[in-house]
Amino acid sequence: MAEFLFQGHGSLRFITENRTVIYVDPYVGSGYDIPADIILVTHQHSDHNRVDLVTKKPGCIIITQSDALKDENYQKFHIQDVEIESVPAYNQNHKKSESVGYILKFDGISFYASGDTSLTDYMQEVIPNLHLDYTVLPIDGIYNMNPDEATYCANIMKVKHVIPVHMKPGELFSMECANKFKATNRLIVEAGESIVLE
Repeated sequence: MAEFLFQGHGSLRFITENRTVIYVDPYVGSGYDIPADIILVTHQHSDHNRVDLVTKKPGCIIITQSDALKDENYQKFHIQDVEIESVPAYNQNHKKSESVGYILKFDGISFYASGDTSLTDYMQEVIPNLHLDYTVLPIDGIYNMNPDEATYCANIMKVKHVIPVHMKPGELFSMECANKFKATNRLIVEAGESIVLE
């Protein structure tokens, strides 16, 4: 079964049933020793783009926001057993032209890695119709939405499980912040914790 590791802050790792290894926004935490097939970067802020931390397989594919958003068109990729679709991500601290989120599909699972963002039109108009299984949402309330706005987003998107990330600056995880996120579909995953995706 597929595995998800929350490395902390906004850093994520996935391993599919076929052992395809995907990192999203590498920056902090542990678990970078498993060689990557795919690395995804949502934007070029220094707390999301530490590609150098990741051990890479020969032929590892790195996709950044400039690959994912070309001429205002959000791109799709099919790499090994993984489908990747880039989607809008933006707020007052993250320009729409310089940031993306990613929807990943593998092993019958769909996972929305939102990147740094606040409420978007895409969240309101498209995602509720996609019937996604998982998403992460930033809740720091400084660079992104606060827990209340994230709760609102979680409720309107109708994703089965919503994992709060990107909490207190300088911390991998904050249970205090996580508990302020009140969505009924909340799933708390602590930094360094891995779960089976099903």
